Amino acid sequence: MKIVMLGAPGAGKGTIASRLSVKYGIPHISTGDIFRANIKNGTELGKKAKFYMDQGLLVPDELTCDLVMDRISQDDCKKGFILDGFPRTIPQAEALTDALDEKDEQMDYALNVILSDDKIVKRMSGRRTCPKCGAVYHIVTLPPKKEGICDKCGSALVQRADDSEETVKKRLEVYHEQTEPLIEYYHRAGIIVEVSGDAGADQEVDRLSEVLEDEE
Repeated sequence: MKIVMLGAPGAGKGTIASRLSVKYGIPHISTGDIFRANIKNGTELGKKAKFYMDQGLLVPDELTCDLVMDRISQDDCKKGFILDGFPRTIPQAEALTDALDEKDEQMDYALNVILSDDKIVKRMSGRRTCPKCGAVYHIVTLPPKKEGICDKCGSALVQRADDSEETVKKRLEVYHEQTEPLIEYYHRAGIIVEVSGDAGADQEVDRLSEVLEDEE
């Protein structure tokens, strides 16, 4: 089962993907993880990616697609995989489709996680992180026992720069401009399945399981 996760940042893609990964025994793959692993291992593709990243440049679509294809060709992806964070643009989606076509393969499902911008801003801007142990809280839905203090280690909680309201809104603007068109791209391919980012992750995974298994 080959799945691509779609949806705005903060909509809940990662949580749902992680649950599906465990349920079906297939890897949850993020582009960031692929970059870090290749750079750490000093692969040729990793060296090429590092060249761009060290200059603060975006890794070209073709190279990113090569990294993804290399990852999904590994043994743990034989039963399938879940892509999270790639593709982000139409050219990336086209490159992925072409690369899979060469192997006589295709994506099975594109899961579009839906959540309004207002709810995403509230969700992400309310998030607080412990810089020492990495624990994550939310000022409304998951507050620490003592305001501003980590329950686990007692350190002062912080708001990550990319969780500020202004930054979240900018990320959403980029998403609507560059990534949202992927929904129509995969809709034309006939593989879109809509997912609620407002419902509980476990509840949505149970519903998705019925949908995906019915279509198998």
